[in-house]
Amino acid sequence: MLDIENKLHNEGYKLIACIDEVGRGCLAGDVIACAIIMPEGLMINGVDDSKKLTAKKREKLYYDIIENSIAVGIGQVDSKIIDEINIKESAKLAMKKAVLNLKDKNNEQVIPDYLLIDAERVSLDIPQTSLIKGDAKSHGIACASIIAKVYRDRLCQIWDKQFPGYKINKNKGYGTKEHREAIKQIGPSPIHRISFLGNILSK
Repeated sequence: MLDIENKLHNEGYKLIACIDEVGRGCLAGDVIACAIIMPEGLMINGVDDSKKLTAKKREKLYYDIIENSIAVGIGQVDSKIIDEINIKESAKLAMKKAVLNLKDKNNEQVIPDYLLIDAERVSLDIPQTSLIKGDAKSHGIACASIIAKVYRDRLCQIWDKQFPGYKINKNKGYGTKEHREAIKQIGPSPIHRISFLGNILSK
């Protein structure tokens, strides 16, 4: 999983930011991206695509990854902007924000010299590679996917309290049958993506 990172380090790139996002397919809540720079050659045992890990395993790895990272940045785009510019552009915007928010342990901004991105390109003047299924091919992208997922799951706990009735802490904003039924009965909340609800609201 370090092959591509090692190749880039050997080409002289030192600060490689790996980027992934979570929440693209949700009916409610923000799309979250993480950009992370990990030390050269470091492999954290157990790191994998966040979707393949249990919540408990992700939580443990979250702390291991943060502790070992050189820099971390989070990018966040809310449902209003998602409705305005569409989810693909919002995911790319969240990724761009994550790169611009990269900070080290001293809270100093870090500017990467290369970007490895899961299946997207970001409008920044930095050399970059888009990797399809990047979280399965790149250790750094897998790390980013775990940080983004844990960060968003914690937001889901907050949203669940703010907007009860939809069970967002359980469904994480995804369109489960229970969630869709709740939208029909209660109507959408301020964090629902109206552009995603056409079929539900028309029935």
